[in-house]
Amino acid sequence: MADGGSAAQRQIGMNGGYGPMGTKKLFDEIPFLEGERLILKRITEDDREALREMAHSNSVYRYEPTYLLEQQYDDMDRFLRDLYGKFFEEKQNLFLGVFLKDDPAELCGLAEFYDYRDHIHAVSIGARLREKYWKSGIGSEVAKLMADYLFKETDIEIITASTMVDNKASAHVLEKNGFMTTNSILREDWGRAESTDAYRWFL
Repeated sequence: MADGGSAAQRQIGMNGGYGPMGTKKLFDEIPFLEGERLILKRITEDDREALREMAHSNSVYRYEPTYLLEQQYDDMDRFLRDLYGKFFEEKQNLFLGVFLKDDPAELCGLAEFYDYRDHIHAVSIGARLREKYWKSGIGSEVAKLMADYLFKETDIEIITASTMVDNKASAHVLEKNGFMTTNSILREDWGRAESTDAYRWFL
């Protein structure tokens, strides 16, 4: 883990050590990202049942905010229309489905780009996986694919993420991908009755 000085240094134009940044804006496209085992791509109506199952899982959302978009909709078709309609057009959220190359019809989870701050070339990322895909290394590859895309193809310079203090698995995924935190516990509004103890991560 790094101290505050190191984290701040990584934020200022260092681009995660990836070299020259790309020229695309984050919302110029809905990207198709391919890794060693995974594909991240647009979610379609064919994924609605798996998406509905995940959105109703207490286990999946144990360490997540209560206001995540997919949990606010009973109608997943409407969710998908809004997701790639108003939310994308207003540059609020960009969601990609997570799929195994060996089974590209089966939705494993969601990858989300959010809190886009174009004026400082920054964005936050998050991901959640269906429970049967936990402890498989998928989360780490998802984070890598997202960071690679942002730093190599877009003009993003700063990537941030947040985790609940108790969410050790997500913290491990971020650390494995080079994210750093100041180790200062923040009190954040995650939509719960009381503020949530969380760590803020930077790449």
